[in-house]
Amino acid sequence: MENRRSILPDTSALFVLIAVSLFSFFLSAGAALAIEKGTLSNYLQNIPPSELFDGADSYGDQIENTPVVPAMSDGKIVGYVFLNTDFVSAIGYSGKPIEVLIAMTADGHIAAGRLMHHAEPIILSGIPEQKIIDFIAGYKNTDILKMAREKGGEPPPVDIVSGATVTIMVIDDSIKRAAVRAAAALGLGGLTESTKLASPKKSLIIEEGTTADWQTLVGDGSVRRLRLSLEDINAAFAAQGNLKAIARPETGDDEEAFIDLYVASLAIPTIARSLLGDREYLNLQKKLKPGQNAFLVMGSGRYSFRGSGYVRGGIFDRIQVVQGEEAFRFIDRGYKNLGRVEAAGTPDFREVALFRTPKGAIYNPAEPWALQLLVQRAIGALEKVFVAFELDYQLPDKYVHVEKAPPPPATQSATFESEDIAAANALWQRIWKQKIPEIIILISALAILTILFFVQDQIVRSKVFTERFRIGFLIFTLFGIGFYAQAQLSVVNVFVFINALLTDFQWQFFLMEPLIFILWCSVAVSLIFWGRGAFCGWLCPFGALQELTNKAARFVGIKQFTVPWWLHERLWPLKYLIFLGLLALSVYSLHLAETFAEIEPFRTSIVLRFMRGWPYLLFVFSLLFAGLFIERFFCRYLCPLGAALAIPGKLAMFNWLKRYRNCGDPCQTCAKECMVQAIDPQGNINPNECLYCLHCQQNYYDKDVCPVVIHALAKARKMDPNAKTTVADQDPAYRRGRRLNQPRDYE
Repeated sequence: MENRRSILPDTSALFVLIAVSLFSFFLSAGAALAIEKGTLSNYLQNIPPSELFDGADSYGDQIENTPVVPAMSDGKIVGYVFLNTDFVSAIGYSGKPIEVLIAMTADGHIAAGRLMHHAEPIILSGIPEQKIIDFIAGYKNTDILKMAREKGGEPPPVDIVSGATVTIMVIDDSIKRAAVRAAAALGLGGLTESTKLASPKKSLIIEEGTTADWQTLVGDGSVRRLRLSLEDINAAFAAQGNLKAIARPETGDDEEAFIDLYVASLAIPTIARSLLGDREYLNLQKKLKPGQNAFLVMGSGRYSFRGSGYVRGGIFDRIQVVQGEEAFRFIDRGYKNLGRVEAAGTPDFREVALFRTPKGAIYNPAEPWALQLLVQRAIGALEKVFVAFELDYQLPDKYVHVEKAPPPPATQSATFESEDIAAANALWQRIWKQKIPEIIILISALAILTILFFVQDQIVRSKVFTERFRIGFLIFTLFGIGFYAQAQLSVVNVFVFINALLTDFQWQFFLMEPLIFILWCSVAVSLIFWGRGAFCGWLCPFGALQELTNKAARFVGIKQFTVPWWLHERLWPLKYLIFLGLLALSVYSLHLAETFAEIEPFRTSIVLRFMRGWPYLLFVFSLLFAGLFIERFFCRYLCPLGAALAIPGKLAMFNWLKRYRNCGDPCQTCAKECMVQAIDPQGNINPNECLYCLHCQQNYYDKDVCPVVIHALAKARKMDPNAKTTVADQDPAYRRGRRLNQPRDYE
């Protein structure tokens, strides 16, 4: 009775912790409900036309054979409204479309944009949803006709406005292509579907000519110029309407040069030799890799095109090259500071920089492009605003060979479909190239962990090394995989994958998050070898957060609750019930399943780094609070992802965890010390619950902890007083260890 009474406070406390956690979850899930998918006509019922177009008072009937609705003012058309998904495939990481309402004026300018619906499990990957809304609003006044005819146009700079997330990149790509297609379908500015983006293919004419002086290079367009006066800059910031920026104008003579910027492509030997000189030209040829290009940027005036940001981050954040739908910035490893320009008659420049295209950049020197200059103005101690200017560039005609444009395709729908697939493929390939360093680090970490598991029998003999390695790896998982890379897997990924298999499965949409894709591949392999424990115990950022906070709690002396076994094994099924419920809900509505998948605290804690509303924070902190007293509380009883991995984990083909025949009878050491109570009173390890922390394997070889080893060593020393080896080497009776769930030997 004494024992029973001593357990009751722990039991009641556990029920309180579970109740608080579930209450917080339902509160946060209620806050997560969002707009369901609709049609263009449904959306327009809730949006007054005056919010999209100044002076508009009504919507007209949908245009025949075109998914576009005109906006009217006094019976006249002032603009057009359409959804991006009616013209292009805007499939995000979820495998579902991201719907954006686009309002376009009759002269081909975007008037407004609205995020209407999404099913993205990563829509808030590191950025508040308001920043996505602001990003879309930044397309206002974008000239669609210029985008289609000249160079593909350029949206607001993605990395400055909101961060280069997959969701943002998909939205960016779909808005541009959908707007161009809608303009073509409406015939705005003479644009037609047969000519919407079709252009003759261009290639370089490479020939070694004589060098030219500065005046000749500027005269034939080999070198292009952009001069901005103080008056130009002040007027540009005034046009933005930001009162703080207007209050801090550039002072001086209006005609003074704020920046006098020149740029040249070095893809043509004649231009390169003229500007660089023979010696520097030969040095450049040695450094250029196949397919790599170079540029020369020159500037004078009070504003530096280089700035100082590249010193801290390695990226030149004030300039970028824009070509069609592609853009890239220069990095410090592809930069060289030149003292002068060698062409005769060149004026003095304050800055002369030689740049090479970074790895993964998509660029064709024969096609037109632009150098985009970002001018910043401080409006506070830490706050800045930006204005972008473009210096258009095109090689002189004598250096470019133009092929005849291909005939228009037989069916426009087939063209759209092939373009969508090509765009999706180009997008994920570009994302992978951008994340090469993170990919290498993650694969290296997975390789190290795999080696550890294969040689675990040798590693766990050093208890100090094993424990320190585990703490270090958990810190890497939390801060590297979690907070930095935000590669937290979720049960939503499982639902998205299942849903894709049942509908239109396309690999390219799952490849858009390279780190998450690699982690899922590693999970698939590890389930065969080690079950769910390899991921849940080592690679889950929230699991690492729970374990590290619990270790801190133990360090400061917080008492740990031991859940009675009868209650513990009855709470196990909770996570399986949660997973099955979410799975059933995902069949009916993936959106609803994603909403109730907020029972996973991963998005709030890891992806958003606790930058969320109080209901979500209450839920997360209640789970972490419970984890201070019951180690890995969420993993044990509530995690639907753990349940989803445990089911296929039953197919594991190898049993690596060793047990003695005496484990559980009578020894209970490992069962009491298991952090998630995955060892039953009989000494058997439940692979569905085991997190593969290897603590029991440390005990298996520990001559100071395991009674079996202690007894075997004592027996060996009786036979040989100098014996230093342990049970596995000395006593054949004890070498007959049993693997995970292997039948006992009671001989």
